[in-house]
Amino acid sequence: MPWEKCYDETEVLDSAMKAFWSKGYEATSLQELVKATGINRGSIYNAFPGKRTLFMRALEHYDRIYRIEHLQEIAEKHAPVEAIITVFKTAVTNPIDSDTPWGCLLVNTALELSPHDPEVAEFVDHSLRGVEAFFYARIEAAKQDKTINASLDSESTAKSLLSLFLGLRVLTRINVRQTTIEAVTSQARMMLK
Repeated sequence: MPWEKCYDETEVLDSAMKAFWSKGYEATSLQELVKATGINRGSIYNAFPGKRTLFMRALEHYDRIYRIEHLQEIAEKHAPVEAIITVFKTAVTNPIDSDTPWGCLLVNTALELSPHDPEVAEFVDHSLRGVEAFFYARIEAAKQDKTINASLDSESTAKSLLSLFLGLRVLTRINVRQTTIEAVTSQARMMLK
């Protein structure tokens, strides 16, 4: 009898994503993934050929929700400059629910795996370029509506904002002082004058 899927794949990916996000790829055991997802080891192997495949799918799931959809929603709801500042502000707000880890799975993955895993490095680079492209597009839009100086170098400012944002995401993993968070957000705003 052929194997039949008896679970919601999105829920499994969400649970696996949170497990990897919380502990990292190497430190998350298959047994922890079984517990987190609620599906047995055989079902995991039938759906995903191994831990790495599940991780990459969970990383794609994270990227879609926390980068693509999140940035799209912010762009639709806010004026260009405020959209950029909102990205910084939402990076330091409490997670939506208590089982959502702090920090950024992409940044964690970049630090843990990118130095020795070319496929992961390429995925993370693509995602971070997407964040940079968001900043660039918002800067260009702000120039069009004359809310920032037209002479501002959009490309270098977008790259600088990305660097500042990544630093902030790393800081959210530790118990950083609120004044530090405010200083980073203030610096981002100053770059957009």
